[in-house]
Amino acid sequence: MSDAVVFEARSDGIAVLTLNRPERRNCLARDVREGLYSAWERFENDPSLRVAVLTGAGEKAFCAGGDLEEMVDTGMGVPPRAMFPLPYDTIELTKPTIAAVNGAAFAGGWMIAQACDLCVASTSARFAISEVRVGRSSPWAAPLIHMIPQRIMMELLLTGKPITAQRAYEIGLVNRLAEPGALLETAIDLAHEILAGAPLSVRAARDTVMLATEMGRSAALQAARHASELCYRSADAQEGPRAFAEKRPPNWQGR
Repeated sequence: MSDAVVFEARSDGIAVLTLNRPERRNCLARDVREGLYSAWERFENDPSLRVAVLTGAGEKAFCAGGDLEEMVDTGMGVPPRAMFPLPYDTIELTKPTIAAVNGAAFAGGWMIAQACDLCVASTSARFAISEVRVGRSSPWAAPLIHMIPQRIMMELLLTGKPITAQRAYEIGLVNRLAEPGALLETAIDLAHEILAGAPLSVRAARDTVMLATEMGRSAALQAARHASELCYRSADAQEGPRAFAEKRPPNWQGR
């Protein structure tokens, strides 16, 4: 992997992915995009890693969006769909992801934070879907309608104005706020809360949320029941109740 995205595989089952171009506000230049593709693939294929935290180097920016210089140099029109590595869109991940937003998350920066399952933000972070201010568009923002109210989404897209981390928390875009020096620690704590659950149960829960988002009520119920069968039939499904009855921590096997 290039040094544009630093990959840390921790012994506790957490992978920390860090966008590492702070001098360019961690913009989504080619080397960062390629680094992210490699990092997500490494995370997905390592069975010892169960949760990923995505953050940015430096204090100013999580990610300032696309590389505008590249767009000018290439005369970019419609970006190729595979240009950006996005969970639930151009890449498939079966494990939870957390965005730890340490500064500005503008345009493509908002995009990759939105694509993560959960979001923790520094109190100094700011968010903006700023494409209208540079003549571009933001089709990637369409799933946002399932996260925040329509009128708020409309204002964000039409004005391109940044919002504070506090406002992002109030509208439901951010799960938790942290002081700048405690951001990564807060994201890791959230990851540990996920790690406390049985792996197959966590996977089924994640699938259930996305199925419910994408389907009507009846179809989502049917699909979620199917997605949960592996969990119900697992050894962990017997270990959990047994551990509870015996008043001890469960020993999850992920099978």
